Amino acid sequence: MKNTEKNTQSKQIILVVEDDNFLANAYRIKLQNAGYEILLATNGEEALKILEEKKPHLMILDLLMPNTDGFSVLEKLQKDNKREMPILVATNLGQKEDFDRAKALGASDYVIKSNVSLDELLNKIQTLLKH
Repeated sequence: MKNTEKNTQSKQIILVVEDDNFLANAYRIKLQNAGYEILLATNGEEALKILEEKKPHLMILDLLMPNTDGFSVLEKLQKDNKREMPILVATNLGQKEDFDRAKALGASDYVIKSNVSLDELLNKIQTLLKH
């Protein structure tokens, strides 16, 4: 059946930028099971390299990471005017200042990792991809 070829070409791509391997794999499994193609980066530097070559439909971005953090990624994308996709910030930073800064830098939505289930995360992603 050639039907599977067609399905893989039409999959939406999500870039997961997360330095916690356990969490990154949990996101990957949940999202792959929901039909998405997943690209993984463990820090902002890797994410920016991937974004030079690929055009994901959405990015899940942690803020606290080694090397280049999530705020730096948001700043670079804003500066280069390359924010062509929704960006869902998933972090444990819960301060209003962090939320406001991420939103000002172009984040589409913001969740606290410890307060959101994988199902809730998937619902937010599906909502962001519909717009």
